[in-house]
Amino acid sequence: MTETQLIEGILSKQEKYFEELVNRFQPLVLNTCNSFLHNRTDAEDITQEVFIEAFLSLHKFKKESKLSTWLYRIAVNKSLNFIRDNKKRKIISSIEVFFGGEPKHKLQLADPGLEDAGDLADEEEKIVLLNLAVASLPKNQRVAFTLSKFEKLSYAEITDVMELSLASVEGLIHRAKRNVTKKILSHYRKKLA
Repeated sequence: MTETQLIEGILSKQEKYFEELVNRFQPLVLNTCNSFLHNRTDAEDITQEVFIEAFLSLHKFKKESKLSTWLYRIAVNKSLNFIRDNKKRKIISSIEVFFGGEPKHKLQLADPGLEDAGDLADEEEKIVLLNLAVASLPKNQRVAFTLSKFEKLSYAEITDVMELSLASVEGLIHRAKRNVTKKILSHYRKKLA
């Protein structure tokens, strides 16, 4: 089934076409939301909101980009809105974890095969530090960095999602990498001092 057939079927209120849209794009949307939120439950909730928004506004879709790109935009915007609305709660939770409190959500460990408890604690600290550094970036840097590093989108795909030029995306990602590196180095310098 082509994207055009899918869109026409949804617009004609045929439920099976909407089910196909969800089945086809749910992994993409869920992964995108999870890359921003780092919380599977919140990502699942936002994913549902993305598909509700897509259903309600599909008549506005201009077909100038791929349907997946349009859904990426909705997912990114919904995720950023969620972060903004819950920023204080998320920062407090991350700081509590960072300073030894119990995590309120499951962190995604880079290497689940770590055996030593000290290695596991170090790995959790690195993840929290990275999440805090990325969360502190200006909005466009954060979006570009997340789409590039966590979603593994190409620069060309990011230009479509963010509706920016290739040079702008390259600049955003370069600045984001530099800013994340500065934050992490600053943390370790303070820790060693």
